[in-house]
Amino acid sequence: MKIGTQNQAFFPEDIKEKFRYLKEMGFEGFEIDGKLLVDHIDEVKEAIEETGIPVTTACGGYNGWIGDFIEERRLNGLAEIKDILKALKEVGGKGIVVPAAWGMFTYRLPPMVSPRSQAGDRKAVSESLIYLNRIAEETGTTIFLEPLNRYQDHMINTLADARNYIEENDLKNVKIIADFYHMNIEEDGISEALYQYRDLIGHIHLADNHRYQPGSGSLDFKKHFQTLKEIGYNGFLNFECRIRGNDPEVEYVKALQHLKESLS
Repeated sequence: MKIGTQNQAFFPEDIKEKFRYLKEMGFEGFEIDGKLLVDHIDEVKEAIEETGIPVTTACGGYNGWIGDFIEERRLNGLAEIKDILKALKEVGGKGIVVPAAWGMFTYRLPPMVSPRSQAGDRKAVSESLIYLNRIAEETGTTIFLEPLNRYQDHMINTLADARNYIEENDLKNVKIIADFYHMNIEEDGISEALYQYRDLIGHIHLADNHRYQPGSGSLDFKKHFQTLKEIGYNGFLNFECRIRGNDPEVEYVKALQHLKESLS
């Protein structure tokens, strides 16, 4: 297993400098914003060639959720994700992370009544995934379907929810991304869920129990990494977290070291 990261505000803005910086810090991959990749693909290719740091995956960078309430926005999102998948193919990226939606609606906060039926939710998400499954097949990439916690999405919250969509629609190019932060809220046990859904887990996001950097909270990363070893997971472990502390760079490097020690 190798450790990668998404972008952080303190990283350099210049793409080549950003990749050099990641290499110097000790990261082994970069999960890139989809729009940044599409808009600057030649620079990204040059940065990969120079540093040897691969683009592992894309996350974000499109407007319109796969389960969007607004149909025009959903279709726009699908078109933009298609362009991102094509760009990922060019740079050797594995695929794109997609939730059903983020921040669009939750049953846990007012008004607590969705503007769309659960059947309507399933129809929208399923149609999107069937379409993206085909594009992923054409581009040799993967759709990493991400369950989010109940306060951020109302449609796909657990690994079981994600599996249901994959199996019901016979999606051969869709896998589950397991995010430790969301799992800490929604699953009965992180390691237990990793083991139960081991055949479909294709990507990992890391943050501690409070969404801040690994090692600053209560999650037992060593235990969960041992489970990943036992199930034969050999993909990337990608930072997706906020940073707590006076010096973000120092705290980030400390978190990276914590994870490397947890892997050993």
